[in-house]
Amino acid sequence: MSFASLGLSDELVRAVTERGYTEPTPIQAQAIPVILKGGDLMGGAQTGTGKTAGFTLPLLQRLMEKNVAGKAPIRALVLTPTRELAAQVEESVRLYGKHLPLKSMMMFGGVNINPQIKQLHGRVDILVATPGRLLDHLQQKTVNLSQVEILVLDEADRMLDMGFIRDIKKILAVLPKQRQNLLFSATFSDEIKILADGLLTNPALIEVARRNQANELIEQRVYPVDRERKRELLTHLIKENNWFQVLVFTRTKHGANRLAEQLDKDGIPAMAIHGNKSQAARTRALAEFKTAKLQVLVATDIAARGIDIIELPHVVNFELPNVAEDYVHRIGRTGRAGSEGEASSLVCVDEHKLLRDIERLIKREIPVVNVPGFDVDPRIKAEPILNGSNRGQGQGRGQGQGRSQSAPRSGGGQARAGGAPRTGGAKPAGGAGRGSAPSGAQHRSGGRGR
Repeated sequence: MSFASLGLSDELVRAVTERGYTEPTPIQAQAIPVILKGGDLMGGAQTGTGKTAGFTLPLLQRLMEKNVAGKAPIRALVLTPTRELAAQVEESVRLYGKHLPLKSMMMFGGVNINPQIKQLHGRVDILVATPGRLLDHLQQKTVNLSQVEILVLDEADRMLDMGFIRDIKKILAVLPKQRQNLLFSATFSDEIKILADGLLTNPALIEVARRNQANELIEQRVYPVDRERKRELLTHLIKENNWFQVLVFTRTKHGANRLAEQLDKDGIPAMAIHGNKSQAARTRALAEFKTAKLQVLVATDIAARGIDIIELPHVVNFELPNVAEDYVHRIGRTGRAGSEGEASSLVCVDEHKLLRDIERLIKREIPVVNVPGFDVDPRIKAEPILNGSNRGQGQGRGQGQGRSQSAPRSGGGQARAGGAPRTGGAKPAGGAGRGSAPSGAQHRSGGRGR
């Protein structure tokens, strides 16, 4: 199947071809024809499946079908939970629409609002925004959404997790009643279904992967380790296996800062990215990481949303997330757009219950690799995970945001039967293959977007 066969215009097909893509991914093959027909859509897809191009391409074409000359009103609104994801989506709009006269704009917090106000005085056909900053503009009456024809809610599950539901409802209240609605979510929780019921009219349902299912191209493994030796083991794995472009997850902002500093002292170039970092610092860290100038990027769950590197080879869970679904989101940073990837988790005795919850969710046991010299001390007892951090790891009390930063649903981690994780084999570390399709921009970046 080709992009042209989906009904896309020559200008859009040319832009896709210039990006090096020839065949649509499953989500694109299903979503593009539905969106071109003008109907509502509820789409579920694993990260890295090409979701962003799946809605960007037909959105551009629908706007071009009745193009408005001169200073056009905002006709399409894309809401994203985070700044980085807004930047990724708006970049896709510009790249795929490069041969079209349509103009786009991204809008998020953490930067001066005045340049955004000035840009709104010019032509903006497509607005990509975070809810918080968009509300700021609505309150100041610097943006007009009265002629929006297409609304996209991207990463709807994450927007709900981050507490954006009230903001979204306020935004929906000022939009025209007659419009096309597209909702995309990695998971379909009860909350998402309630939102969809109130937003969508007879939507087409597209789901290209089983819910909460980890990408089969990602090789997952667990490394048992005492909590006090996690940083030591991480340094060993990175140096021993010569890992580059390693995305490491911690539970807290303080933990991300501390770990990045420790890795730097170990001779591994590392930077932290989280909601308390300035937008300039986050942008610089991401740019250096994408170009492989930076070996390790340490991130909180929210801050990693929007990191879209097609061939990112390594994701490491320095600490397991308290919510099992967040594990799927985390490791979905790798194995994108047909590439292979590796997801490694450093698991101490406190996290055995969290590991069981994850394995129950993904319906598989994750192979365990025991590293010589890092044998687990059976005398160490499990401690409760308080506000997303262990005292013994020196990570500080939790300062995170969003659902994944909260206390565990079921209390502290308990040891497996026998007091230690299973043992088992795993393949040796390997590189990542090359993707062949546009990748969707997903997963977390910092803060509320104001």
